[in-house]
Parts: sequence; C-alpha cells; structure tokens
Amino acid sequence: MGNRIRVLSPEGEAREGAFTAPDLPASLTGKTVGFLDNSKANFDKLVMEMGALLRERFGVAGVVHRRKATVAIPAPREVIEELVKQCDVVFAGSAD
Repeated sequence: MGNRIRVLSPEGEAREGAFTAPDLPASLTGKTVGFLDNSKANFDKLVMEMGALLRERFGVAGVVHRRKATVAIPAPREVIEELVKQCDVVFAGSAD
C-alpha cells in the first residue's frame, strides 16, 4: 500500500470559443508598442534594442515591457489588462 505511483495526465484542458484579433494599425507612428517577456534569458536586452529601433525607424511613441514570472505559467490577468490599456500593439516574445 505504501508504494503507490501517481500518474498525471499531460493533456491540457480544451477550451472552446472564438476570438477575433483586432486589425494591426497601418502605421506604428505615434503608437505604443508592448512586449510580454516570457522570462527567458536575454529577451530584456532584445526588447531594449527593438524599442530603440521602433522609435527611431517607425516613429513609435512609447514602448512598454512586462515580464512574466516564469516561462511555465501564463501572465497574470493584471499584466494583460495593463498591456491592453496602454498599448496599441503587443508582441509576446522569447529569447535565449
């Protein structure tokens, strides 16, 4: 009785529902671009460089960078809501 093995299913929960993404803006001039960092190494450095290039080359007004606690869990609802309120476009990213 003491030597039991617990087996967990790796299958996720299937969620049904439709989601329609908004159209991308025709131009980034004057827009705020957000980055959701999945916390892998070096993405923060990449965001700094990309933010500078977006400002310089495409007239982006602002860049917002938020980092998840770990790669293994979703971003908290508050982080997603903040990005939605502050940004015109958001990119989710990963790096190594």
